[in-house]
Amino acid sequence: MLHKSTLGNLFMSMLIVMGLIPLGYFVTVEFEIAHAADDTLSDSTAVVNTMERVVDNVAFGVNEKLSFDINYGFINAGTATMEVVGLIEYKGRPCYHIVTRAMSNNFFSSFYKVDDRVESIMDATGLFSWRFEKNLREGKYRADRTYEFDPVRNLVYYQKDTIEIPPAVQDAISVLYWFRTQKIKTGESIFVDNFTDGKLYPMEVKVLKEETITVEAGTFDCLVVEPLIQSVGVFKHKGKLKVWLTNDRVKMPVLMKSQVLVGSISAELTDFQLGDIDVF
Repeated sequence: MLHKSTLGNLFMSMLIVMGLIPLGYFVTVEFEIAHAADDTLSDSTAVVNTMERVVDNVAFGVNEKLSFDINYGFINAGTATMEVVGLIEYKGRPCYHIVTRAMSNNFFSSFYKVDDRVESIMDATGLFSWRFEKNLREGKYRADRTYEFDPVRNLVYYQKDTIEIPPAVQDAISVLYWFRTQKIKTGESIFVDNFTDGKLYPMEVKVLKEETITVEAGTFDCLVVEPLIQSVGVFKHKGKLKVWLTNDRVKMPVLMKSQVLVGSISAELTDFQLGDIDVF
C-alpha cells in the first residue's frame, strides 16, 4: 500500500512519474486480472516469443542520463534522474542496468526527506524484464521490494508468490524504454503487459498529437502520449498522465504532467546525455 501521508502520496506520485512512468499515472486501480484461454501460450511458443525475440533499438543505450525537475504547480519539490548505467551479463544474457532516483530538494527535505531508488535489469536483445527492485525512503516510511522474472517459464517470483505472466512482460521502468523503440504515429495505440507489485497491468498507450514544447533542456518537437490501464472490474482514475516524447528515433521523455486532487505535478527535462547505441 502507498504511504498514507498526503505529502508521501505526492512524492510517491513523483516517483511514479519519473521511474515508473507507465505504471501508476496517478491512478488508483482495483481489479482482478482475467486471462482468456488463448492468452496463455505453450512453453515452446513462449521461448520463441521471449528468449528468441529481437527488438531493434536505436532509441537508447548505455550512458544515457536524463535529469528532471519535479514541480508541484509552480513550486519546485525536487529532482529526478533516469540513467542506463551499464551493460551487464545477467543469467547469461546481455542486459541493461537502468536506475532511476527521485530526491526532494533542501526545502522539502527539512520536514519530509525523500530519496527513492528504483532499478531494472532489462534484456538488451529482446527488451523484456529480468529483475526489478525499488527502495523507497520517504520521511519515516521505508519500503523495499524485489522481484525476479522467469521469461522461459513465463513466471514472476514476487515475495512468497509465484505468478504466471504472458511472454515478454515489462516492469514499471523497462516498459518506458521498450516503448521508446516502437514505431508510433498520431491516432494509434501501443499495447503492452506490465507487472508491478503483484499485479499484471495490461496497458494501452495512446498517441494523441504532435506538439512543439520548450523546457529548460531546450525546444523539442514531440509526440504527446497517454498511458491507460486496461482492467477488469472497478476502474478508478484520479488523474490523467500525459508524456511528451521527442518525435524522432530517440523518443526521449521531455515533459510528464498529471492532474492530482489539488493542482498538478510535472517532471520537466533539465539536462540530458544520450547513450551509446549497441547492436546485438
